[in-house]
Parts: sequence; structure tokens; C-alpha cells
Amino acid sequence: MTITKNKVALIHYTLKDESGEVLDSSEGREPLAFIQGIGNIIEGLEEKLEGKTVGDRIETTISPEKAYGLRSEENVHIVPLSSFQADGDEKLVEGMQVRVETNEGVSLADVAKIDGEEVTLDLNHPLAGETLHFTVEVVDVRDASKEELEHGHAHGPGGHHHH
Repeated sequence: MTITKNKVALIHYTLKDESGEVLDSSEGREPLAFIQGIGNIIEGLEEKLEGKTVGDRIETTISPEKAYGLRSEENVHIVPLSSFQADGDEKLVEGMQVRVETNEGVSLADVAKIDGEEVTLDLNHPLAGETLHFTVEVVDVRDASKEELEHGHAHGPGGHHHH
């Protein structure tokens, strides 16, 4: 069976950045399961996996436009420090991630800078602007169940998990 729209594919993958550093890998974990063709995974990877079958291995380089997009200065905001309700004694420090309410719902932002009473938040995806290098092995391909298609994501071997 080949990977086409609405098929569930299970892949093992390793993701590296331009310098060859491993950013993410499924090694030692369950393979990643996703439904092809509906945006579960980045566009560039969907394109490369279309038509592949079990046992196929691919190495591919994906430009930011087909991965997590380019960095946008519109996603960088300066907000007053006072707008953060500290959880307990947790102090806001540069480099930490915070949850922020946006028009699209809750999003993760990086605290890029703290300057006195001003906090610079960066809502760009951490991999925005990055060219990604994937090594992928196709482990399994099957039809998506009606339930999976309704939910818009693949369910693991153990049934439905909530993360």
C-alpha cells in the first residue's frame, strides 16, 4: 500500500538542522503516525512521502516555506512585564516559554528579551526560517478509520490518547 491522501502512515524519522544537529527523532520511541494529505505534518514532508511504500527510506531537505514558514517580525511583540501573572514564585527569565492568548487561541511564545518593564515575546515557531533535513523510513501504511478521519489525526496502536 502506498502513502496517498487519507492513508495513515507510520514513519521513523530524524530531523536535523543545517549544521547537522539532531533536533528531533523518533528513535527509541513509537513511530510517528499521521494522516497523509490533511496537514498533520509539514507540507514539504507530505509531498516527499506521497506515493512511498513500506520500507522506503528518504533523505530530504525542506525549505522553510514548506516547513514552518519564514520568521516574521509581526510575530514579535513587546508587552509590559506587569501583564504576566506569575505562577507562584516563578520568575520570568529570558529563554523560557510562556503561554499567551492570541486571536487564534493559546500559543507558545519565547521570552526573547526582558528589558526593565518590557518583555519581548517571540511567537514565531522555533523552527521558522530553518531549512530542515529529514531522514525518514516508512514503517507502515494503512487505511485511516472513519473515526480517525473525523478526528483529523491518527490514533496510536493503543487506541485514543490525549496529550
